[in-house]
Amino acid sequence: MKKSTLREYAHLIAVSGVNVQKGQSVIIRCDVSCPEFVEMLAEECYKLGAAEVEAEWSFLPLTKLAYEYRSEESLSTVKAWELERERYRTENPPVIISVKGGDPDGLKGIDEGKQSRVIKARYGVLAPITEARDNRYQWCVCVVPTEGWAKKVFPALALGDAVSLLWDAILKCARVETGKSVENWKQHDAVLLEKCEKLNRYNFVSMRYTSSNGTDLTVGLIPDRGSFQGGGCTTLDGVFYNPNIPTEEVFTTPKAGVAEGIVYATKPLSYNGSLVEDFFIRFAGGKAVEWGAKKGKEVLDGLIRTDEGSAMLGECALVPFDSPVNRTGLVFFNTLYDENACCHVALGRGYTDTIRGFAELSREEMHALGVNSSSVHVDFMIGAEDTSVTATTVDGEEIVVFRNGTWAI
Repeated sequence: MKKSTLREYAHLIAVSGVNVQKGQSVIIRCDVSCPEFVEMLAEECYKLGAAEVEAEWSFLPLTKLAYEYRSEESLSTVKAWELERERYRTENPPVIISVKGGDPDGLKGIDEGKQSRVIKARYGVLAPITEARDNRYQWCVCVVPTEGWAKKVFPALALGDAVSLLWDAILKCARVETGKSVENWKQHDAVLLEKCEKLNRYNFVSMRYTSSNGTDLTVGLIPDRGSFQGGGCTTLDGVFYNPNIPTEEVFTTPKAGVAEGIVYATKPLSYNGSLVEDFFIRFAGGKAVEWGAKKGKEVLDGLIRTDEGSAMLGECALVPFDSPVNRTGLVFFNTLYDENACCHVALGRGYTDTIRGFAELSREEMHALGVNSSSVHVDFMIGAEDTSVTATTVDGEEIVVFRNGTWAI
């Protein structure tokens, strides 16, 4: 991959992704396999006036060893210095860029129950601190190919060819074009905003997803206070940013505890370094009550049983089946990309910034409205070529939002 192209991508993330403001601190969370790109990304942030840029490195094999050799108590313990770090970051919110790209099978074989319990325990300690900075800082999730990931997507190709082709697909979906990337994203954000404005003219109480593969799920929405969002977001300080590059979705927060029916996944789910394939989930009374998978059921078990909220939905998203991601014809085995290929829903924590007037509401008040609370938020794809979505208003009017896998409004 040409350095100039990588530089363009880094520039896009710094400008359109997190929109670094002069004097802000930036944290880049990344795998140890991509130091060259992180260096470029840091420089682009400094050019925009960042006061400091730090990297927090990760290494999936080391994480796997930790789960194999450390006790659950040790892994679950939040150290004093971690608490102080998060308190400082809540008082002085940094810009956070998460560069994903680990091996989709990198944690295969670990104890899924142990992992779920560790996530739950750490979240219980850290959430009261970290959630206090919600909507007060810019963040962006992007990806960089790793060798393990590239071989998963292109198993028949030589390693170098696999990495090169994965780079090509990533950059195309991210609308990277020399000298035009930032403008491309301005135009794309405008398209998504137009869709949101159309949906927000209604006051929906539910949405029903149906497909010929058997999916038939009705989810409750939050009338009067709920809204649809897509593309960029704005912090409470008025800074516009894009939390995902790429993104093709328009999404909302469903009402926790209101969901009936069954969904069949249309793409594999990569969750914490393990894969779940060919799975379904049936909901009753708002919760997952039955599920199965041809591969990775133990991973799905661990996810759904993480905590009380992980069995309920925290997001409903609309993505055309003919999205640029889906047009690549690839299964990326990466949630950021696969979720932007087609419609999806998420188990776990609901978004608060889709609630009108969220800044004036406490977490307890938002939960009372129906925003789900959980230590996890995991998207999985349910969109098919013939997916239809019909929404019902508070007055009982039915509006066809999606027909044959794409927008009907």
